[in-house]
Amino acid sequence: MSGVTLAVAPRSEPDKTIAPGEKLEHKPLRQQQQQSVSGGLMGSLRVIELQLVAFIMVFSISGLVPLLDLVFPAFASTYIIALSLFAFPSHGRISTGSQEIFQGSKLFRLYVILGTTIGLFLPLAYVLGGFARGDKHAVRSATPHLFLLSFQILTENVISGLSLFSPPVRALVPVLYTVRRIFIIIDWMHDVWLNKTLPANAQLKDIAWDWFGKGLAAANLFYFSINLLCFLIPRFLPRAFERYFRERDEVDAKMSEDKRSTAAKKSQATDKKVD
Repeated sequence: MSGVTLAVAPRSEPDKTIAPGEKLEHKPLRQQQQQSVSGGLMGSLRVIELQLVAFIMVFSISGLVPLLDLVFPAFASTYIIALSLFAFPSHGRISTGSQEIFQGSKLFRLYVILGTTIGLFLPLAYVLGGFARGDKHAVRSATPHLFLLSFQILTENVISGLSLFSPPVRALVPVLYTVRRIFIIIDWMHDVWLNKTLPANAQLKDIAWDWFGKGLAAANLFYFSINLLCFLIPRFLPRAFERYFRERDEVDAKMSEDKRSTAAKKSQATDKKVD
């Protein structure tokens, strides 16, 4: 959600293929329990994806999202597919290890949860509260951010389970969406801080609601700016490219080894015919 769902919550399925001559091993109970929990999480992710699709449809037909923001997911998806085909093609799964790009600590996961709360849950509550209060200004200000964030989460969850997309391509998804959303959040800040004024005789609950919107917009701008400038660009992207080029080198080394082995076998077969 904060741009790091691909880092800590991949949807890659375990590799169940068995190589020739390999014995099927019985896994310990603890590992089976972990896989059971993982399966539950995968089911939860699918439920979340259905909810996000519902949000996207509602936001799209509500008329609250500008045309540029409606078109942006199509542009981003086309660009991501083009990168995966021409710039950073996937090398396939060369190992059965974890597909996580960035393995964070408990503190890092807390940071992700904080971002989910600030970026998704509280803005959603703000929009729903705006509908209930008849505050069209609040609804129109926060809806574009929620629309693109929903698309971002859906895209991250979908491509994390497809081997078609290499680590750099998967890492660029949150970067593209976060950059665009920062501009949207700046517009949100401008709306709630400069364009919205309360009457002189406003009640306390109206003042509290107004400051909730201002604080929420400021918190989103602060969090996602820090997320982009201090995590995604300097740490997440380099880790993805490092993994990509390491896998490419491993694939090249394996292909060279296979070629040498094939050449050696042909040479031995030629020697036997000569003898």
